[in-house]
Amino acid sequence: MAERQLPENPLELVQFGGLELIARQLVEGVMMGRHRSPFKGSSVEFVEHREYYPGDEIRHIDWRAFGKTGRYYVKEFEDETNLRAHVLVDASGSMGYAGRHISKFRYARMIAASLAWLLLSQRDAVGLTTFDTRTRQTIKASSNRDNFRRMVEVLEGTVPGQETSLSSVLESLLPGIPRRSLIILISDCFDTPQSLLRVLQRCRHARHEVAILRIAAPEEEEFPFDRPTQFCSLERVGEQLLVDPVRLRQEYLQQYQQFSETLQKECGAMGISYRRILTSEPLQTSLGHWLAERLEQRAGG
Repeated sequence: MAERQLPENPLELVQFGGLELIARQLVEGVMMGRHRSPFKGSSVEFVEHREYYPGDEIRHIDWRAFGKTGRYYVKEFEDETNLRAHVLVDASGSMGYAGRHISKFRYARMIAASLAWLLLSQRDAVGLTTFDTRTRQTIKASSNRDNFRRMVEVLEGTVPGQETSLSSVLESLLPGIPRRSLIILISDCFDTPQSLLRVLQRCRHARHEVAILRIAAPEEEEFPFDRPTQFCSLERVGEQLLVDPVRLRQEYLQQYQQFSETLQKECGAMGISYRRILTSEPLQTSLGHWLAERLEQRAGG
């Protein structure tokens, strides 16, 4: 039987099958022909000093220790073969927005499931957290394949809910994430930029690698509305506002662009991998481009 071809339209993709099938097919498609991991799957941690013996590599000599003691010591390291990754998925009300395309949350959960399957295929440990104003559900990081089915169940059973408090949720999660982990945040990142950037800086100080996939709807980027429109809050039930989009458009686009540029610039300055993804983009394309960028970064680093 011929293998079904994944549709490029995200709206059609959600009809392709369950989230598990979509994730597996996407990973096999975008990773085909790539033999290296797009993630840093190993690292080294300093363990202890020991005395230098003839034959030891000179580059491992601790010259600072020699300056203090007059004796040669080398640093010993321990390899960490597995990556620990934590996928954080925003399930706040604003992620429920769809416009003419698939909702931001449904797009985000397909990315989350695909990345989880990719990481588990590399024998890395991966965990999942969904949140709005607080943590909703958490699955601890594990390299066990059974973890994937639990993640899929959580993602398929989650409905976008209340308003978000992105920075405070990240702040509360940080103490429970082991050092030197990969944190993948999938969100529209609607929060006060200063608060969000402050907690992201804390993540970097804790020696975590951070990647942000900011999900946006085309309507948020273009604000195409041209007649008096009733806007309903997706995060505060019952809150509505009738506005003239033509008068509002210029100010909205200016503030939105400033928000986007600030977030991208500051993430770059902190060494955070950042990519904005539109819900109209084929998932194969957006995910494939991001993974290709990471491969290039690894090759160059």
